[in-house]
Amino acid sequence: MKRPIAALALTAIVDLTSAGAALAHHSFAMYDATKVVTVKGAVKSFQWSNPHVIIWLMGAPITGGPPQVWTIELTSPGNLTRIGWTRKSLNIGDEVEIQIAPLRDGQAGGSFKTAKLLATGKVLTANLVSPGADKP
Repeated sequence: MKRPIAALALTAIVDLTSAGAALAHHSFAMYDATKVVTVKGAVKSFQWSNPHVIIWLMGAPITGGPPQVWTIELTSPGNLTRIGWTRKSLNIGDEVEIQIAPLRDGQAGGSFKTAKLLATGKVLTANLVSPGADKP
């Protein structure tokens, strides 16, 4: 009788510690969601892979500053696919204006909010909430 209880206890501990690691990985606490910074520049790289899509942008804030490489994190490719994105939504060299929630430490990076392709005016979002989802 003691062995099954010990096995259950061990399983519960492993599950709890694994869940904590998974939640920590997906935290966006490093970004300041109360602020929005708009960065304008050219896509240097568009990494379409799990767990998060990443845009590297050579650009500068529209409020001024030197051009530098910005690292912009999005959600997963699966989530983006469900709302119409593809691995070709952004291409190297595309000129864009991207709004981000900036990194709290002031480094050049942030969490993606929207992007506007300057050549076409097309706006890309990563809003995973369906329109009207909050309505009964």
